Amino acid sequence: MKKFSKISLLVSDLSSAAILRAYLIATALINLGYEVEIMGFLFGNNLYRNLPPDLKVYNFPGKNFPDFFGQLHEFLPKINGDIIYAIKPQVASFGVAIIKKIFSKKPLILDIDDWEMSWHGGDNWHYHPEPKQLLRDLLKPDGALRNPHHPLYVKWMEGLINQADAVTVHTKFLQQRFGGAFVPNGKDTSLFDPAQYDAESSRSRYGLSEYRILMFPGAPRPYKGLEDILTALDKINQPDLRLVIVGGSPYDDYDRQLQQQWGRWIIKLPKYPADVMPDLVAAAHIVVVPQRDTPETRAQFPLKLTDGMAMAKPVLSTRVGDIPEIVADTGYLVEPACPEQLAEKIQFIFNNLESANQQGIKARQRCVEHYSIEAMASTLKTVIAQL
Repeated sequence: MKKFSKISLLVSDLSSAAILRAYLIATALINLGYEVEIMGFLFGNNLYRNLPPDLKVYNFPGKNFPDFFGQLHEFLPKINGDIIYAIKPQVASFGVAIIKKIFSKKPLILDIDDWEMSWHGGDNWHYHPEPKQLLRDLLKPDGALRNPHHPLYVKWMEGLINQADAVTVHTKFLQQRFGGAFVPNGKDTSLFDPAQYDAESSRSRYGLSEYRILMFPGAPRPYKGLEDILTALDKINQPDLRLVIVGGSPYDDYDRQLQQQWGRWIIKLPKYPADVMPDLVAAAHIVVVPQRDTPETRAQFPLKLTDGMAMAKPVLSTRVGDIPEIVADTGYLVEPACPEQLAEKIQFIFNNLESANQQGIKARQRCVEHYSIEAMASTLKTVIAQL
């Protein structure tokens, strides 16, 4: 491992959540003693999240084809790590990394943290345009194929995965599909440490003291099953229950739709810095992750699970994808899209809160062992040793 000292992480779009995966991998690599830089293109207006100032992040303006090729002329010489680590099988990360590997002979690792094609229909997606449509997609200023993130290019990148010297994946679903080493996102369990927080004080701080709190610490989307939780609260119909949504959706007006129908059960809190999140999660009685069963969710590892597990909270989730394996016997699981089962389990947890909190303590132990930054670093050390 001495022959490698610096690692360049390439991110296809620094204005997307891909930067979070890059940050966690970077943190684990720094723990192993590597110098790390994060590099990528900015297709949106701002970084998805500002990372700590001591972490080097270089961004270049993201442009569509053919201007993207001009960007490469400036971008490629800046990649000077001993290892190239591409985040996502996208042209703007993995495609660039393959080109750099060809000319530099440096080893290339590809990280796959989501099944990108699942957002476009998965294996059923095909691109078979008529000749005129193909020309329009290629030549018009707003042509679909000018976008480097077009699913056609993602499909091509998936076909080139064997060009990587090593592959890391976020879930067992992705491992079965693409192979590679299983490296789930690690939680900073020294930051997310329940011993540093008092639940009652946290509830008081956020105006939640008079309620029994179900918390969803993330951005609502239809596939995340919040409608099922809210329907379950309708069924239970106990006035001191509340679903606390932290941060809200940056994508659309889905928050407003939920508020219109179920506003009496919802408390919406703003987005807080990452270092405040443990204090927020400490205020929860139960952390809920009611994921629905879709092609997209089967490939995902909801980070809200380890938020709750690390903070020793009872975690209520659904039997979708890797979730049963992640929480194992430390959480509470129901079938997806089943408000009746959610209602029963919510009442069961509150009726047996002491034993539920003991489950939460077991969940933290499991998180520290399997889903911490240290666990992540241990696997990455093995991956790099085999290059």
